[in-house]
Amino acid sequence: MKSLLIDVDDKHNKFFPSFCFFNEEFKPGNCIVDIFSDQFSFHPHLTNVKKHMKNLKEVTFKVYSNPFSTIVVSDTSIKNQVATSILHIHSFNKPVVKTLYRVINITTAEAMLFAIQCSINQAVANPNVKHIVVITDSLHIARKIFDSLTHPYQIHSAAISMELREFFSKDSQNCIKFWDCPSKQQWVLHQLVNKETKNMVSIPLFSCKSSWDFCKKSEYKSILSQ
Repeated sequence: MKSLLIDVDDKHNKFFPSFCFFNEEFKPGNCIVDIFSDQFSFHPHLTNVKKHMKNLKEVTFKVYSNPFSTIVVSDTSIKNQVATSILHIHSFNKPVVKTLYRVINITTAEAMLFAIQCSINQAVANPNVKHIVVITDSLHIARKIFDSLTHPYQIHSAAISMELREFFSKDSQNCIKFWDCPSKQQWVLHQLVNKETKNMVSIPLFSCKSSWDFCKKSEYKSILSQ
C-alpha cells in the first residue's frame, strides 16, 4: 500500500463567504446538475440494508476488474479541533494508495467535502479513469456538491463542481457514483478507513489559538446564515 501524508497549513484556514452570486458554477442553466445530470448518481441505503451492501460488493468487484474504473473510500474524524481525513484509492491492477489530510479550524461537514474534493482530484489525475465510485458514510454531505441553493458549504461545492465539470466534459461516458456505506455495517473496505481515522492521534500546535479561531469562524458562519 502506498502512503501519502499531507498536512494542510493553517494559513489556508480563512473565513470565506458562504456564497458568491457571480460564480459560474451557480448561474441558471449552467449548473452541473443541468448539464451533466446523467453522469452522476447517488445510491443510498433505504429499508433493505443487506441488499444494498450486497449490491455495493458487486459494484466493487466490477470496478476491480475494469482498468478504466477506480474506487475511493473515505472517512473523517475531528479530535482536538484537528480534522483528519483518510482516503483509500483502489484501482485496477495497482496497489492501494492511502492519503491522509489534517486540517484545523474546520467543521466535520467541511472536512468531509474537502476529503471528497481530494479524492476526486486524485481519481481524475489518471487520464484512463472514466468511472469513479466514491464510498462514504456521509452521503447527505456529498449531495451538497450538486445543490445550487445557498448553503454554508457553497465554496467547497463550487470547487468540486468545477473539477467534475472538466471530468464530465472530456467524455460523455465519464461518470461518478456515490455509494452510501453506514459505519455500523463494518464493511471491510470502509472499516479499514474508519479505524484509521479514529485511531489517528492529532495534537494541535497552538490549541488556544485553534479554539479561538474556530469560535470566531462559527460565529461568522452564524451571522452569514442569518
